[in-house]
Amino acid sequence: MAGNKISLADWQAQLKPQGSTTDAKTAVKDDANLVYSTDSGKISAKPPAKAVAEAFADGAVRIRRETKGRGGKAVLTISGIAKPHDELVLLAAKLKKKCACGGAVKDGVIEIQGDKRELVEQLLQAEGFKTKWAGG
Repeated sequence: MAGNKISLADWQAQLKPQGSTTDAKTAVKDDANLVYSTDSGKISAKPPAKAVAEAFADGAVRIRRETKGRGGKAVLTISGIAKPHDELVLLAAKLKKKCACGGAVKDGVIEIQGDKRELVEQLLQAEGFKTKWAGG
């Protein structure tokens, strides 16, 4: 085994491409086996576009009470408002303040925690939406 050992300088010389003039202290930038490089800095990918909700054919906004997959807690989902994501977030904030509860906007659907269908229906009608109850 003693005969198989080589020095670090010999090993680096074997890794260098033929005709390369770089020394052991300088990193080889043209290495084809380069896996990771910080040369270009952070890569900023475009965030995915926010979903714009689609309206139903009759133009009504659906208010649905859901408990499935939510640990038995009631959640209202409001769908059918054809507005950009930013406007849905503002509308959800208004509804959450008036209902004194939490909620979120996911994939163009506003979720309001709790079962406050009557209050949400009144608030949406005051905003000028035609509403329908859907589901249970």
